[in-house]
Amino acid sequence: MNVLKLTPIYISAIIMTAHFFRLEQYFIVIICICFPFLLFFKTKLAARLIQIILLLGAIEWIRTIIIIVNERITNGEPCLRLVIILGIVTLFTGFSSFIFKIKSLKERYKL
Repeated sequence: MNVLKLTPIYISAIIMTAHFFRLEQYFIVIICICFPFLLFFKTKLAARLIQIILLLGAIEWIRTIIIIVNERITNGEPCLRLVIILGIVTLFTGFSSFIFKIKSLKERYKL
């Protein structure tokens, strides 16, 4: 059942992988593909590393929003829909790091 509880982490990893692949940052793509495998290690360190990566991912989404909105404003294009979609992605990625607050996951990762 813990696999279902960890699904937001997997989804966030896939979305971040696609983002960095589009930017042709292949080293970070490899990190995004591999970090969910840390979930196999039932340690506090693994959980904290995943949380840090997810929070860094949320910061990257904020940075991306700012860059793309500035480009769109410069070109006179609408950007509200972009902000809403990427804002939701940012919140999803950020809140995925709090998945370890669930009691069964706290016990599993010794938090």
